Amino acid sequence: MLNSGRLRIIGRRLLQAIPVVVLSTFIVFGLLKLVPGDVAVTLAGDNASEQRIAEIRELYGLNQPFLLQYGSWLWKAAHGDLSSSLISNEAVLTSIQRCLPHTLLIVALALFMAMLVGIPLGIAAATKPGSWIDGFVMAIASLGVAVPNFWLGMLLVAFFSLQLNWLPATGAVSLMKDPWASLSHAILPAVALASGGIAEVARQLRSSLVEILSSQQVRTLHAKGLPPSSILWRHGLKNVSVNLLTVVSLLANRLLAATVVVEAVFAIPGMGGLIVNGAMNRDFPVVQGVVFTMVLIVVTLNLLTDILYSVLDPRISS
Repeated sequence: MLNSGRLRIIGRRLLQAIPVVVLSTFIVFGLLKLVPGDVAVTLAGDNASEQRIAEIRELYGLNQPFLLQYGSWLWKAAHGDLSSSLISNEAVLTSIQRCLPHTLLIVALALFMAMLVGIPLGIAAATKPGSWIDGFVMAIASLGVAVPNFWLGMLLVAFFSLQLNWLPATGAVSLMKDPWASLSHAILPAVALASGGIAEVARQLRSSLVEILSSQQVRTLHAKGLPPSSILWRHGLKNVSVNLLTVVSLLANRLLAATVVVEAVFAIPGMGGLIVNGAMNRDFPVVQGVVFTMVLIVVTLNLLTDILYSVLDPRISS
């Protein structure tokens, strides 16, 4: 239930989101202007006359001052119009609607894998600090951080796709058309993406749990005769839930950014490929639309995280 404290959190976060969206899109818009080349010349084609190039600049507003171009784009974006691609003339919103589900599926699967594997590993290491289990988990975590996502992705393709022929190597299928085929295409990219997340969740949870389980409060509970399992679940994990939520929230944001590389390895038509192609072709509306969408997703994730903070720890909302 949304009480007054949670409503204040939502209102404050929404106000903070406005300058974040404006600043991030403004920086990307400015960086795109620094890319060498002239998109009007590209659109006009080879051997185009100066008059034709000038007409294209006029048509797309490329001859307007920088701030006026950005202001015009921002005003349209605020009203749900992300313009059209300069290259394909397809509406940017249509391109995003086609590509975004593939990216979100991979990120959701990777986040689920990171929690499914990382949380048990972190608990096992924290309950046996200094043991061989703790050392094994920390070694796995260090390996997960050290191995690049794209390299692991290529190994997964070589073994599970080319050698065993268990899972498809490239491409993506819509979840609405064929759920099983969609998941089978997303498993390998999600595993490659989740490797670092598993390590991060395990290490952070282990560190927080060790601190809680070695506290005076927990030693008192042991002295009173409470079973270790009850202490772990009712007192240990409850006290680290806010820290774990922070780790998962930051991990979700990083997974969104990491999809650019993973999607390239697995040839997935997602948001990563869309923004890369847009940047290479100086297709400003596409790049701006993707950045705008990603910023809104991150802002929404942060807002949900703040609401869950107040649920896990009511003192935050007060």
